[in-house]
Formats: sequence, C-alpha cells, structure tokens
Amino acid sequence: MARDHQQAVSGNGRRTIRRLVVVSNRLPIVLSRDGERWSIESGSGGLVTALAPVLRNRGGIWIGWPGATNQEGLNEAVRDATAQTGYELVPVSFTQEEVDQHYRGFSNEVIWPLFHDLQSHCNFDPAYWSVYQDVNRKFASAIVETTGPDDFIWVHDYHLMLTARELRAMGREGKVAFYLHIPFPPLDIFTKLPWRSEILRALLQYDLLGFQTMRDRRNFVQCLRAFEGDVGRCGRGQVCELSVPEREIRIGAFPISIDFADFEERARSREVAESAWHIHEQFPDQQIILGIDRLDYTKGIPMRLEAFRRAIREFPELRRKVTLVQVVVPSRRGIPEYEALKTRIETLVGEINGELTQYGWNPIHYIYRSLDPVTLLGFYRTAEIALVTPLKDGMNLVAKEYCASSLEEDGVLIMSEFAGAVSELQQGALLVNPYDIVGVANVIREAVHMDESERRRRMRRLRKTVRNHDIFWWVNSFLLAAIATNLDSFPVIEDYTPDFDPAGGE
Repeated sequence: MARDHQQAVSGNGRRTIRRLVVVSNRLPIVLSRDGERWSIESGSGGLVTALAPVLRNRGGIWIGWPGATNQEGLNEAVRDATAQTGYELVPVSFTQEEVDQHYRGFSNEVIWPLFHDLQSHCNFDPAYWSVYQDVNRKFASAIVETTGPDDFIWVHDYHLMLTARELRAMGREGKVAFYLHIPFPPLDIFTKLPWRSEILRALLQYDLLGFQTMRDRRNFVQCLRAFEGDVGRCGRGQVCELSVPEREIRIGAFPISIDFADFEERARSREVAESAWHIHEQFPDQQIILGIDRLDYTKGIPMRLEAFRRAIREFPELRRKVTLVQVVVPSRRGIPEYEALKTRIETLVGEINGELTQYGWNPIHYIYRSLDPVTLLGFYRTAEIALVTPLKDGMNLVAKEYCASSLEEDGVLIMSEFAGAVSELQQGALLVNPYDIVGVANVIREAVHMDESERRRRMRRLRKTVRNHDIFWWVNSFLLAAIATNLDSFPVIEDYTPDFDPAGGE
C-alpha cells in the first residue's frame, strides 16, 4: 500500500516525503515484566494494522510511551521490539507523576469527559495543565532528536494537542499533522475549558488537522471563530483550507475504519464458524441482541439496560424470544468512578434478571472480560441485532466490525445518533437517541420483528460502505490531503455521506 501510494503521488508531480513519523501516547507494542525480563507483544487495532506496513516500507518511526515507568532494561526491550516490527520505535519515558497528571489527569479527567459532552465528570485541576504541557514538550524533544527536517510528522489524539506548538518553539518548521480520534465538542461545551484559547492556538500550529466527522470539524471552526476571530471561511468538502492569522492550514473529516477484508476472512474461518454454532446452541430459538463496550461512562450501558428492560416489560411477545448479551471489557481498573460504574451495571443486570427471568430463560447474559478474537467474531456472526448506543463516541468501530463479520447479511444494527459512525452508516442502521429509553425500547422491538428482506437490504448497504471506506482508505486519504500541493489534486470521494445532523448547516 505505501509503495503504491508513493508512486501515485510522485507520478502526479506532487512533493513526496522522506519518512513517515507516527507520534502517539503509546507505542504500538505491549510490554510486560516477568521477573527481570520484559516480554513483548504486538499492539492490536486498526491504527497499528494500517500504519505498520507504511512504516516498514518507508523506513518510518513510531514515537510513544512504552506503558511502564520502571526504566530498568526498558530501552533494550524497545530495541528488541524494533527488530521485530521492522521500523524504529522511539520510547518517551514517563515519571509516575506524569502518568498521574498527564494521562490519568488532564487527558482523562479533563479532555476525555469534556470532549464527550460530559462536563460533570471533569476535574479542572490547574496542576494537570502544567504537567500536560511538560509531557507535550517531552514528545516534541523526542521528535527533534530523532527525525529530519523533511520527515512528515503525524501526531495522534487528545494526549498530544500541544506538540506542534512545542515543535515550533524549538524551531522545527517541517510538516506536522494531527488527527483527533475523539469528538470535538460544540462551542457551549468547549467554552468551559479554562485553557481553551491555548489549546486552539496550539492546534493551529499543525499543517493539517483531521477529525472523525464533518460535525467535529464544524465544531472546531465555530470555536475558532468565537475565540480567535479572524478566521477565513471553510468550505463543505471533505478537506478545506482555512486562513488564520499569518498562516493557512488544512482541516478535514477522515472517518477512521477497520480492516474489512481481514475481519471478513477471519469470520469465515472454521474456528469462528464452530464458535458461532456453540453460541447458537446456548440460546436456542432466540434472537441475540449484542452489546460490546469498554467500561466507560460514555458508552451509555446503564441506559441501554433500562431500555432493554422496558422493551421486555412493554412487549411480552419478546420474552423467551430475545436475549441481550452484554460484554463489558475492563478498563481503567482502580479508578473509583469506573468501579462505581461497574457496580451500577452489575446491580442493574441483577435487578432485571431477577424481575424478568422465566424458567429456562434469562433476559440478560452478562460478561465482564475481554473476549478472545475467535469468540468475539463468533458473537458478531451469531447476533441478529447489535445494540451500539454510546452517549457520545468519536467513531465506534464495534459497529463496523459487526457489519464486516455479518457474512449472512441478516443482522440489524441499532446505533446511537451520537456515535461518529452515524455519518457513514445512517442509511442502513436504525438510529436512536440513547437518552430516550422509550424510543430505544420501541426500536428494539422493530429490529426483532424486521423481515428478512429488509434486514438483508440494510446490511448489504452497511457492508458496502465499510468495505469501500476501510482503514487503508483512511490512511491514504489523510496522507494525500497532507502532501498534495493543492486541493484540486485531492480526489472526490464517491459515496461519501455527510454527517447526520438534526441541526443542519456548516
């Protein structure tokens, strides 16, 4: 993929880049210590899947935190991992204070809840902001020390919004791009951030800003105009140029995706088929409604459970005909707010099962752990309905994974209006407001009773969208937007669907 992309760019007379440098909070490896030795595992997920071949083929670099504060033997372990990955890994060390105040503090007690419109969860501790700046400066120093002036720097996510500002302060003038994996909030929410102007000005030091959806991009432009004033007009295309004082930047919507072909191929395997059959045997003559979420208050799991309870109460024909399989993947263990959420979810599951269970049938099958890949794909293949109802999500790749794995094309996707994936999948999914318990219950009933032809029509459309806009499309479209000399050479994206937006407008 990387070589083909480079030839296409060169063949059209566009300036190429020497190396791609990916910068993220974490390295694409998982390090764990067993006694005196470090064990190394490759990271998973779409970002690693898509970017690893690009970095190998271009001789690229990935800069990030290894995930440990114990430094003994750590650099040697990262060097060993570099030999395995085929591209250079550059570790950025964190002290325990930096883990507590940059990662757990500013990133996940300020930016994460605020950007998900949940400001009541924020802790605006001034000490967090100071350490957040220090860590961004540390990342900038690592970039300057390990890269050349012609390398293209691609910084990822909310942990590193200030990195370009720190690079410019160090005299670095090369191309630097940024991609935000979470939503960008509307003006009335963003205004609550004490350091709003500093963050906006820091983001303007990037040459390309990438957002998940057009809505996120529009929110950013509105905040920019409110606080910075002199900002040019941004058009409605996927990528546009924005004039700000003393410079022009590009901003675009690049919805992240999955490796569709890989999910489809693995879903066809004999192991997954056997797993799906065993799951089907556990729930005979029932439709499985599947929820899979990381433990987080943004996922709306308690409201989902309440909506399911109402559906079973209000529509007696669903009893013994459906089972909700709710998988919760452990996250941020030891943080009181997350432990309280886990307790709330498990209490609700117990209450609902206690109230509605009948002999031979439990309405909710609850799993609190990560699923191995074969079991996960088995559930994707078996489930007749996927219930994806976050209160707010940057994208939500579970929805896309479910579609890619739905080989029989008879599944129904119920999706929150506030998931970023709605910008692409709205034409095939059943959309719900996760705060509307009655509305979600009614849509659950609609999905259960949907006839086979309607299910297939919708799922085929969903699968086509995910197939055409997979993770490799995402990487190529972002890199092309970054290095094309003018926007006339940026391709028109066929079947690109603008956001679902009840308010409308740009």
